[in-house]
Amino acid sequence: MTGSAFDWLVTDLDGTLVDRQMRIVPRNARALARFREAGGTVVIATGRNEESAGRYHAELGLDTPMILYNGARVVAPATGERLLDLDLGDTWPLLAGSVIPALPAGVGAVGFSGHAAYVLRDAPALVDYARRDGIALSDAPVSGPVTKIMLITPTPGMDSLTDLVRVQAPDVRLLQSESTYLEVLPRHAGKGAALRFLAARNGIPLHRVAAIGDNPNDLDMLLAAGLGAAVGDGHPSVRDSADMVMSPCADGAVADLVDHMLAGT
Repeated sequence: MTGSAFDWLVTDLDGTLVDRQMRIVPRNARALARFREAGGTVVIATGRNEESAGRYHAELGLDTPMILYNGARVVAPATGERLLDLDLGDTWPLLAGSVIPALPAGVGAVGFSGHAAYVLRDAPALVDYARRDGIALSDAPVSGPVTKIMLITPTPGMDSLTDLVRVQAPDVRLLQSESTYLEVLPRHAGKGAALRFLAARNGIPLHRVAAIGDNPNDLDMLLAAGLGAAVGDGHPSVRDSADMVMSPCADGAVADLVDHMLAGT
């Protein structure tokens, strides 16, 4: 127990905890250390995979489960155990056969299976994506169940891409995690659902959880938590739906939330 109204802080990575240079904002790191010293628990919730998110988890010295792939998987890093593991199932062959070949020119596609990321449709935008997330992309055929597909456009604008996927594969969940990223997920995947699962597993009431994020893929998580906070320069829909709006990412939005939580206001 922290002595405040909240025991858990669940934070998104990109644009929330981590700045545009892919570094944890120093003020955020210091604030999370204070929150943990006060007895709080910090959980990372991200669209990234184990490899990509794990380095931030380690940098913060966390031992808590990670919510990955926008909620399609929850992993205990110490053991590698998958506490929650969803995949696209029978929808994957449909996506591979009908959606990927029909993608507009310049749109890249990456499939995630196991711990690996596979190039499904090559495009120049994949170079920056792989560098940004710090992952290696494999050209080998996908083997095993597919957790999610990332569609990456060269410029913002998702309407036509969203329509294409929905017509061919209506049973998937689509999330926009960045202005040029469209994620194709298992129908019941989401950060909010994963948070509910993990909190229940640990006996933590949701009203004692605070969460913070910046993009539409964070919305269900903010709504599931007892306190949902938006990053000040986040997507307008997130700011409009949040209980509180913090400072911009680079100024330490997560630290603002920690200050509020520890103040007990």
